Amino acid sequence: MLDLPSPTDLTLIAVGVLAVSTSGPLIAATAAPALAIAFWRNGFATVALAPLVLVRHRAELVALRRREWSLAIAAGLLLAAHFATWVLSLRLTSVASATALVTTQPIWVALLARRTGASVPARVWVGIVVAVVGAGVLTGADLSISTRALGGDVLAIVGGAAAAGYMVAGSEVRRHVSTVTYTAVCYATTAVALLLCCVAARQSLGGYSADTWLRLVALTVGAQFLGHSLFNRVLRTTSPTVVSLAILLEVPGASLLAAVFLGQRPSWFAVPGLMILLAGIGVVITARDRATEPSLPAE
Repeated sequence: MLDLPSPTDLTLIAVGVLAVSTSGPLIAATAAPALAIAFWRNGFATVALAPLVLVRHRAELVALRRREWSLAIAAGLLLAAHFATWVLSLRLTSVASATALVTTQPIWVALLARRTGASVPARVWVGIVVAVVGAGVLTGADLSISTRALGGDVLAIVGGAAAAGYMVAGSEVRRHVSTVTYTAVCYATTAVALLLCCVAARQSLGGYSADTWLRLVALTVGAQFLGHSLFNRVLRTTSPTVVSLAILLEVPGASLLAAVFLGQRPSWFAVPGLMILLAGIGVVITARDRATEPSLPAE
């Protein structure tokens, strides 16, 4: 049985879930190209972290070994792939579907662990099968709406897989490197990669309305910093399983916000798929061992 978090941790988890739940609806409501949204939230985060790293972590940054640099840069490139695919998916499918499918990253982490030779418990495989069935029901429901929605679902799944790779690479770096230094290098790499993608695709990086800039800042402060900064704080005193399960509440939270503010209501055919998918992911998380440790989402 899972130990309940302290009242303080429960409050912080609630605030964190609310913060990350705003990510999907905010992105869907932001009048800027998908790649530009992904670039700016990482660019803003890099600018915010740079002074802290240069003042308080400069020695650690200079002392990074080649392997640590390589893994941090690889993590940043995978994070760029995650943001590029997931943000675009929100342009094509509903916030509920995109958010649910991108949270499949614990499943991809387990599969990556198995590929590297780690033992995966039977219960994890059961959870994976249940989640795949749920994803099939959900994507089938979206296909009945349009092939465009199905394309968005596929991009969200790819985004979840990229996020899993980012977390696996990052976990190796953070064994020896502080979270602040690693995050700064990773976000800077992500921002540069996305900037190059924006330039190559000729995406507009400016000329937005004041409301659009406010939404971009809100994405950075809310989901990028407030949400996951609080989760990282809570992980010091609360089980990762509890935190990972709590983060699944992002799906109904984002769905509710999208329904209220964007008028996006999941079809009745999609609701069973959402529930089955989340149940399967929950089984994977609660069955995890050290070899299949799920990581916090990137949103």
